[in-house]
Amino acid sequence: MTSSSTHTLLIVPGLRDHVEDHWQTILARKLPNTRVIPPLEHDKLSCVARVEALDQALAGIAGPVVLVAHSAGVMITVHWAQHHKREIQGALLAAPPDFESPLPQGYPTIDVLREHGWLPAPRTRLPFPSIVAASTNDPLARFEKVAELASAWGSRLVDVGAVGHLNPASGFGEWPRALDFVNELI
Repeated sequence: MTSSSTHTLLIVPGLRDHVEDHWQTILARKLPNTRVIPPLEHDKLSCVARVEALDQALAGIAGPVVLVAHSAGVMITVHWAQHHKREIQGALLAAPPDFESPLPQGYPTIDVLREHGWLPAPRTRLPFPSIVAASTNDPLARFEKVAELASAWGSRLVDVGAVGHLNPASGFGEWPRALDFVNELI
């Protein structure tokens, strides 16, 4: 990693929390000064509880922070940014889901997401630099929808190709480009 040791990377996982062979977990093991938001014990589907967990993790970090969010972690990050003020160096927002459209079977319904505070999806410009890494064949969001969200957030959109949901089920354990994006934000 080319970053200075003064930066802390904070991993913001999605709804499935810690997955051993996920690129975020691999990145956290490889890099110094990396922290991971711990899994919730209760209210696992609550957006408010997840935003509070992010805020608590940030409160325990001194100095510059780069957020590394995936899937619902992206939505946690943008919900957090609407209501909290803290200087963030930048954020990598990988494979944001479209919670406003029906998700594949096995994922929460729109009604469940609304009930747990995820909707509407924030469309406020983020107060820090961000990169949205979007797949052209993500089963959880059409590329066009992700492009719309990235534009609203003021994020730089990067088409990372046909990489599914950029998770182990799509063939991604290690994802070397994540480090490139993190270094760009630093």
